[in-house]
Amino acid sequence: MGGTGKPSREFIFVVDAAEGILLAAEKYNNSEAVNIGAGFEIKIKDLVTLIVKLTKFEGQIIWDNTKPGGQPRRCLDTTKADQLFGFKAKMSFDEGLKKTINHYKIQLGIA
Repeated sequence: MGGTGKPSREFIFVVDAAEGILLAAEKYNNSEAVNIGAGFEIKIKDLVTLIVKLTKFEGQIIWDNTKPGGQPRRCLDTTKADQLFGFKAKMSFDEGLKKTINHYKIQLGIA
């Protein structure tokens, strides 16, 4: 894997994202940008560790520190979405990741 795994990223479950978009379309009538996100970030290294655990991966993860890790943080301020049209992501990160992994297992025929 490229980098050190230290940068953090925010992930939102697709159902939450769709709900946020619908709420904005129904209740928000302004040209000012509003972030729709989960309001939670996780370091890439921690994400990989969690995926390894949930998938029972037994291989080795090798971090390539010679590759760039990218921007150190990416996490949205979702305060306006909550205030302006009542959006707050509902799916916990862990549960969303479990559902995503299960979806891929079903698609690959290994569930």
